[in-house]
Amino acid sequence: MRNRTALSRAGVAPDRSPSQDADDPRIYVGLQGLRSLEAAARAISFLPKQPARSALQGRHRSRIRGRGLDFEELRDYLPGDDVRAIDWKVTARAGSPYVRVYTEERDRPTLIVVDQRMSMFYGTVHNTKAVTAAECAAIVAHRVAKQGDRVGGVVFGDSELDELRPGRGRAAVTRFLTSLETANHRLKADAPNVTPMPFNDVLAAVARLATRDHLVILISDFDACDDETERRLGAIAMHNDVVLGLVGDPSADVVPDKGEVTASDGQKQTLLDFQAEEVRVGLAQVTGSRRDQVAAWQKRMRLSVLPLTTAEDTLAQMVRLLGGRAR
Repeated sequence: MRNRTALSRAGVAPDRSPSQDADDPRIYVGLQGLRSLEAAARAISFLPKQPARSALQGRHRSRIRGRGLDFEELRDYLPGDDVRAIDWKVTARAGSPYVRVYTEERDRPTLIVVDQRMSMFYGTVHNTKAVTAAECAAIVAHRVAKQGDRVGGVVFGDSELDELRPGRGRAAVTRFLTSLETANHRLKADAPNVTPMPFNDVLAAVARLATRDHLVILISDFDACDDETERRLGAIAMHNDVVLGLVGDPSADVVPDKGEVTASDGQKQTLLDFQAEEVRVGLAQVTGSRRDQVAAWQKRMRLSVLPLTTAEDTLAQMVRLLGGRAR
């Protein structure tokens, strides 16, 4: 009985065997499947110039600023130089005008932060939230690497956190995808009930890796966030471009008014009677407050938000959200 009720954590039918679940791409990702998204990922872009339909454009959405600048040299001012490039302190000391010369960085590091905690091991339509998050992360990694930028990430579960410094090429992408697969396969319907990793600890790792001029993409359901989370997120956003991928499930939008569901954390279980108004109101408040929190971050910190759902193919919705063209 414990094993059957525990399966409700992932929205999995209780008559399925563990071996069947391991082979189901809606429940677990595989390295080959994540690699297969490479070609189709060309339909989207994370470069500064975004299509008009992209969720990264518009009101209350930040523009991706692109690569930073590297200081190259300090030289004499020449006719035609931009006066804004004059270094006035050096000019005052030398007695003649000097300008600071910069060159655009060859690439821009991207840090992809992916939530694989037990709160993500849930889905009622197409995927679990964990699978949607992993597939979204893989699509981003493939596209960023194809743009010539470095790829790294932070992949975390309830007890484990893997920090991957941004690197170039296919090897960096493979290392990231392997970490995703490993974290995803740690999720089990009957896993021991542990205190999930605080999101603030994850942001501390992000701050260590993304000091400035990074593109930081956080993909999560943003469970268990607080005021400290906003402070840490704001500090990261001061020196980097931040995109939030908010992963949700349709069951959070429409709470049924009849029926019963047995929910379990793997050790204890409870019966949710949807005919009871207090149950429906409580569930709506939990899911609604999380969306409101992310919306407030978006407005106050000018972050970009990609609303992702488990009810749709991940690539299709990424293409639509970023205004790309399906191939």
